[in-house]
Amino acid sequence: MTMLEHIAELRRDILWSLALAIAGAVVAWFFSDQIVNELLEPARKAGQESLYFTAPMEAFLLKLKASTAVGLFLVLPLILFKLYSFVTPGLHPHEKRVVTPMLVAATGLFYVGVAFCFFILLPLVIRFAMGFATEQLQPWLTAREYFGLAVRLCLAFGLLFELPMVVLALSWAGVVQPRSLLRGWRYALVLILVVSAVLTPPDVISQIMLAGPVMVLYLASVIVAMLMQRRRRG
Repeated sequence: MTMLEHIAELRRDILWSLALAIAGAVVAWFFSDQIVNELLEPARKAGQESLYFTAPMEAFLLKLKASTAVGLFLVLPLILFKLYSFVTPGLHPHEKRVVTPMLVAATGLFYVGVAFCFFILLPLVIRFAMGFATEQLQPWLTAREYFGLAVRLCLAFGLLFELPMVVLALSWAGVVQPRSLLRGWRYALVLILVVSAVLTPPDVISQIMLAGPVMVLYLASVIVAMLMQRRRRG
């Protein structure tokens, strides 16, 4: 294929991906009330039975944003598969045997990270924050602030759970050596703690809950990379 043909094919794949995202958002809109109700579950676990909105269109916009996010979340594997099919013809057979399972694992880890944050961490964060209330300081948690916090945390967990795939990809490409990464685990821990402090609210619970699993995933990925390297050499 010529360069123009490659560009045309990429354009079609991008348009298909955009169409899938829109279709997912439209389908999710018909279930927006149920989606919002489920998204409020972590707040209810923390004792917040109701949330409030302070602008006339805020409830509508929140339902729209929630439908868009959930729709994109559901069709993400299809979008990744569509984009992956664009680069597949340029890969050698031995590269496909490595890239394909890594892409599947990366998608799975993203979903695991989001689920871990939503079902485990988010209720703890909300409960911790609401615990500072007094008779003079009563919480008035708005839907916009809650959903903003939930999206930031879930996205941060989903992305940081991709760390093993990054380590494996760099090791497989020969950019880094697994033994060097293992010897530098202290520096990795400091970096993970710093990133966790930036991405999470200013409380120790959420920072540890993010840094702990990511550090475990980092060490596990280094060990797997060492096994892969030993197998390739053998």
